[in-house]
Amino acid sequence: MKIFISFLSLLIFLSSSFSQDEKDYSEAFSLIEIWLEAQKDFEQLPGITAIIIDDQKVLWSGGFGMANINNEVKANSSTLYSICSISKLFTSVAIMKLYDEGKLRLDDQVIDLLPWYNLEQIYPESGPVTIRTLLTHSSGLPREAAYPYWTGPDFSFPTSDQIKTKLGEQETLYPASTYFQYSNLALTLLGEIVREISGQAYDQYIQENILNPLDLSNTRTELPESMLGKNLAIGYSSINRDGKREKVNFFQAKGIQAAAGFSSNVEDLGRFASWQFRLLSTKETEILRSSTLDYMQRVHWTDPDWKTTRGLGFGVYKSSDGTTLVGHGGSCPGYRSSLTLDTKSKMAYVVMINASGTNPGKYIEGIRNIMKKVKPLNDKKENETVAENLKDYVGFYNQQPWWSEMYIGAWQGKLVSLDLPTYSPENSMKFFKYIEKDVFRRIRDDDTLGETLVFERDSIGKVFRVNSHGNYSVRIK
Repeated sequence: MKIFISFLSLLIFLSSSFSQDEKDYSEAFSLIEIWLEAQKDFEQLPGITAIIIDDQKVLWSGGFGMANINNEVKANSSTLYSICSISKLFTSVAIMKLYDEGKLRLDDQVIDLLPWYNLEQIYPESGPVTIRTLLTHSSGLPREAAYPYWTGPDFSFPTSDQIKTKLGEQETLYPASTYFQYSNLALTLLGEIVREISGQAYDQYIQENILNPLDLSNTRTELPESMLGKNLAIGYSSINRDGKREKVNFFQAKGIQAAAGFSSNVEDLGRFASWQFRLLSTKETEILRSSTLDYMQRVHWTDPDWKTTRGLGFGVYKSSDGTTLVGHGGSCPGYRSSLTLDTKSKMAYVVMINASGTNPGKYIEGIRNIMKKVKPLNDKKENETVAENLKDYVGFYNQQPWWSEMYIGAWQGKLVSLDLPTYSPENSMKFFKYIEKDVFRRIRDDDTLGETLVFERDSIGKVFRVNSHGNYSVRIK
C-alpha cells in the first residue's frame, strides 16, 4: 500500500512539474504577425513566410504579402522559394550517408575521388583538400567556379561539364585548413562526389535517399519553372534609389545545384528540422545514424580569429543570448531564406523572402526573442488585478513625426507596446500593468513601476488616444 501511495505521489508531482512549464503562445503569435506584417510594409518586401517548429509539431506558420505582385498571388506557408545555400545541407547529409555506409572517409582527398579534379594547388606547404575541408569551407578553394553566374540580368549558371572544363584554370586561394572561405565550388564538388561514389545522378540520389524517405514532396533540386508566379514565388531585387524592387529573371543553378539549386517551402524545411530533432532523440538510424548527425552539428572548424565556427555542412554559432544554434542561410537572385535549429530546446525557425537585399536571420532572431518573453501560465502574482477587457486598448497608435507607429497588444493579462518598424522587437517591447480603469503603468526590468499610460475614450466609449509622459498618440486603427 505504501509503495502504491508513493508511486501515486510521484505521478502527481511529475504532472504538476510539467504543467508548471506550460505556456500559451497565442498572444506571442499575434505579436509576431503584427511585427512581420509591419516590417514587410516598411521594408517594402513583396512577400515573407515563416514557421515555428517545436520538435515534431508546427507551433505556428504564416505568410505575408505577395508571391507574385502583378497577379496578386498571396504568399503563404506552402509558397515555394529558391532556398539557395540551404541546398548545401542536403548535399552534406548525402555525403554523410555515404560515410555511414563506409563508402568514403572524411579525410579522403578530393583528387582521389574525382579523377578529373585538376584545380591547381599553388601552395606547396598545403595540407590535402579533403571531404572534411570541403564540408567546413576550410579547403582553400575559390568561392566560385570560373563563371560569372551571379551577374545579372540573366545569371548564366554553368553546367557540370562546363565547370569541369575550366577547373584546371583555377587555383587555390589559401593553403588547405588555414582559413574559412565560404565556397560554392567546394559544395559543388561534394555533389560530384555523391554522383561518383553512389553511381547515381545527383538528383536521383537526393530524391531516393533523402526527400522521399522524409516525405519532403515540396522540396526539389531545381526551381519548378512551370509553377513560377503561382506556387513558386517570383524573385525581386533589392531596393533601388526610387524605392522599388524589380522583378528578377528566372534562373536554374544547373551545375551549381548541389550548392545552391534547391527550392522548398517553410513547411518542408520544418519537417526537415523535425527529422533532425527526432533522430537526435531516438539514437537510432533514419537516413543517418543519430551519432552522425550529432557529429555534423558540432564545431569542426574555428577560424584563427575565434569568431567563425563551422560544423560539417552546418553553420554552428552562438546567439546573442549564448544559445548554441545550428542551421544555414540562403541567398540567390531574388530570394533570401534561413533555417535555424536550437537542438537543446528542439525549437526550429524558418523564414523565406522573395527579395534580395534583406536578412531573414534578423526575423528569426526577432521571432525567437518574442517567444522567449512568454512566461509559464502559473507565473502570475497572487491578487494581481487584471483589466476586464484588454481588447479595448489593442491597436495601432500614431507616433509621427518621431517614429512611425506604436502597436499596443494584450500579453498575459497585461499590455505590451511595440514600436514599428523595429529590427529588435524584444528590445522595443514594454509591458504595462493594469492600475485602474483606462490607467496602466510600465513594468520596469526590476519589476518596479514606471511611467503611466492613460487611455482616453470618445463619446461612444471607444478608446481613441493614449497619453504618455503628458503627450498624446492618436489611435490609427
